[in-house]
Amino acid sequence: MHIEKNVCESLIGTLLNIPGKTKDGENARLDMVAMGIRESLKPVLEEGKRTFLPAACYTLSRSEKKQFCSTLAGVKVPTGYSSNIKSLVQMKDLKLINLKSHDCHTLMQQLLPVAIRGVLPKEVRNTIIRLCYFFNSICSKIIDPSKLQQLQDEVVVTLCLLEKYFPPAFFDVMVHLTVHLPREIKFCGPVWLRWMYSMERYMKILKGYVRNRHRPEGCVIECYIAEEAVEFCSEYLANARTIGVPKAIEERIESRSGFKVIPIDYKTLCEAHYYILQNTIVVDPYMSKNEKWLQAEHKRSFSSWFKRKIETELARPKNTISQQIRWLAHEPKREVLSYSGYGIGGYYYNTSDHDSRSTTQNSGVMVEAESLHMSTAKDKNPIYANMLYYGVIEDIWELNYTQFKIPVFRCKWVDNKGGVKVDENGFTLVDLNKEGDPSDQFIFASQAKQVFYVNDPNRGRWFVVLTKKPKLYDRGDVCDNIEETPSFSRGLPESDDIDNEDVAYVREDCEGIYVEEDTTSRKKRKRT
Repeated sequence: MHIEKNVCESLIGTLLNIPGKTKDGENARLDMVAMGIRESLKPVLEEGKRTFLPAACYTLSRSEKKQFCSTLAGVKVPTGYSSNIKSLVQMKDLKLINLKSHDCHTLMQQLLPVAIRGVLPKEVRNTIIRLCYFFNSICSKIIDPSKLQQLQDEVVVTLCLLEKYFPPAFFDVMVHLTVHLPREIKFCGPVWLRWMYSMERYMKILKGYVRNRHRPEGCVIECYIAEEAVEFCSEYLANARTIGVPKAIEERIESRSGFKVIPIDYKTLCEAHYYILQNTIVVDPYMSKNEKWLQAEHKRSFSSWFKRKIETELARPKNTISQQIRWLAHEPKREVLSYSGYGIGGYYYNTSDHDSRSTTQNSGVMVEAESLHMSTAKDKNPIYANMLYYGVIEDIWELNYTQFKIPVFRCKWVDNKGGVKVDENGFTLVDLNKEGDPSDQFIFASQAKQVFYVNDPNRGRWFVVLTKKPKLYDRGDVCDNIEETPSFSRGLPESDDIDNEDVAYVREDCEGIYVEEDTTSRKKRKRT
């Protein structure tokens, strides 16, 4: 994790030319002159007391820096995903500040490849994306040992590409250590079993125990013993909360907020009721008897037919109708329970209206569903296949069937025909303005998987889809608080330019850098 942090700081500092963080400068250019490489990047001493550094292929223009920082400043992530990224961006100076270890982890895993879309030459951009993809791969919870050699070969190629574009001063020991990470995984196991995020969090807790700064060790020992004693006693008390899990996070696992009772129109209620019947296992035998119906007619009349069918079977003296089918046959009540926030399955969701007033984004959802595919309108042999659908939650309802309630999400789905695509780098892009079928807008709350959307800086109306893993807490003895960051891309960018020697080291479309001469006088030490 510290290798990832140092590489991230060097990379961002060089791209944004942050003083004290950048690996580029007058000395770095003079080193290349002494080595006899990249003569076109040598510093030029102008009249006065400043030096001009030509724009290198990794140099961002001021407009590109604004685009880079604006993209990160506009990112809204789900609750518990990371810190507020906007607070780390300084738009005035166009730089990132106060980056913690987990902030660098979040940037390298998902956000940095999105922020550099549309800036830098294509070869340099793909090289940085390859580096981020490598860190994302080695941080997976499950790693196939047979693919470690492939990861080793890929990181070697990536470092060779970095050497082609970045100055030699960029390659300190931390960048070099990345080549040894696959071998370390081979001998020591997955990275997430050995990183120090939990230790750093616990060190913050221990620092909070200190009350007397003259005796910090004694304060830590006394508070630790007191906490252990209370934890031991709480095991013999009913309804006692575990000390280790923060209360706010524990309560948000299955929490609900913004509760109110609202009436809905009958047509919308029938659509939600039909979706529940269509996706409930106990109703499948009744659905299979109506496959010969046209799909539209089946959707319109199945609920009423199902109700009459169950009433007929209940009239028999000996029937095997379960209580669940009996209450499902009756339509739910017209008044539904509406929420603005709902926690289920390790995710915490909000409606899009709530997200518009919040600093977080919890309304993005993804669901994998089976759909009918036809090659043409006259195709007589359609097939069923699974597809991913992306959308935004508009309403969170609980339908009341008297004996039980079923939570559903009413979503605005993106049309898969023209609103979803995958670009050359493997990023999934969606156009949230292209709405899908408005008659099919409900899903079970348990079916949803949370995603969040980041505005593509290269395409105004398109958004990059980034996924989030659920945060699950076991209420027993084990608490799994380690998340795996999903990949931001479906594939690794190609490296066809590894043998290409015609590299444009100087950017003609970007302004250079002026370095002022340091005129600070130093006082001579007096000899005694």
